[in-house]
Amino acid sequence: MGDLDGQVAIVTGGARGIGFAIAEKLAARGASIAIFDVMPDEAEASARKIAECGVKALGLQVDVTDEESVDAAVKKAREEFGRMDILVNNAGITRDNILLRMKAEDWDKVLAVNLRGVFLCTKAVARYMCKARSGRIVNIASVVGMVGNAGQANYSASKAGVIGLTKTSAREFASRGVLVNAVAPGYIDTAMTKAISDEAKESALSQTPLGRLGLPEDVAAAVSFLCGPESAFITGHVVPVDGGMAI
Repeated sequence: MGDLDGQVAIVTGGARGIGFAIAEKLAARGASIAIFDVMPDEAEASARKIAECGVKALGLQVDVTDEESVDAAVKKAREEFGRMDILVNNAGITRDNILLRMKAEDWDKVLAVNLRGVFLCTKAVARYMCKARSGRIVNIASVVGMVGNAGQANYSASKAGVIGLTKTSAREFASRGVLVNAVAPGYIDTAMTKAISDEAKESALSQTPLGRLGLPEDVAAAVSFLCGPESAFITGHVVPVDGGMAI
């Protein structure tokens, strides 16, 4: 079917939006897919759609902030598929407000999902990858983790943390043949961005040289590249998919 035939990919937050687009793209290249998502019904429904690509797919309810939940899901996926080759840490949330009005619980929740979740999933999967001396990990960061954004202190900090974690993981795992990179989307047309005000959307477009919102498929294409054989000499890098915002 494709150059990822026989490989297995875990995609967190894979039930919809960018995560689902990534899962579809990897499945189209032949990879079997395990969708980890906090919403069990949507995870299973998305896995059924992925299976229509002709690959095996599994949908599991996972709370990426909970170590026991992550470890149990990784164990289940390994029992189901027998191996794990790719991890895409995509699960993420926002709780926007200006810093002086931001509640501590909103800071904690965003950091827990967006950063702790990447740490826990990476730790659980990398054990197997390092033993196999092969694997690809792609973390979904954000352009605001590179340049900041008013009203998103928690989100910006979490994504900046993801970038730092990506670079450190790449250094630690390189000798074991495990490559770790990040993709940093700009404003992408998803349910998350549909919820922002027209004023905020116009502001985002004014900062984007290409003058449009990105598509989930734009992000999926970059992730797919980093998971394939064509990126075999790339690790520890951040690929912006932002229409030029971070120029």
